Amino acid sequence: MVGVWFAFYFIMRRFSSTIGSLVKFILDNIFIVAIAVISGGALLWPALAPRGKRATPLQVTQMINRGKTTVVDVRGADDFAAGHLRDAKHIPLSDLGQRIGELDKSKSRTVVVVCQNGARSDKAARQLQKAGFEDVYSLEGGLAAWSAAGLPLTK
Repeated sequence: MVGVWFAFYFIMRRFSSTIGSLVKFILDNIFIVAIAVISGGALLWPALAPRGKRATPLQVTQMINRGKTTVVDVRGADDFAAGHLRDAKHIPLSDLGQRIGELDKSKSRTVVVVCQNGARSDKAARQLQKAGFEDVYSLEGGLAAWSAAGLPLTK
């Protein structure tokens, strides 16, 4: 029993000196440590930030084929004119707040929001959910993923 306490004492003594060294290092280099912590947090923020529901191009194709799906393209007018999903309703993200009434808010309708790469569509999907739309998806990877999957666009 004494041997266990003796071992515990030496382990804790060694551990406390390690902790002391760590604290001394942090205090001596507080600005570098702060920059490292802030940088790491900034890099992790997008991964930890809450996202809405996303759907792959295949899932969106299935939703469209089932019917009762509204596709909303939130890209600019030039991008929309260059190519978009069939029957997509064009409402630029900057106008979405004012034009949200143009969309059918029925509970049986699914809304799929599309942009070029998926970032703006996430923002638009959150805005639609706040406005009362229940079944809202963002096209994962945006129109770039749709085109990469070889799916058709309409001009």
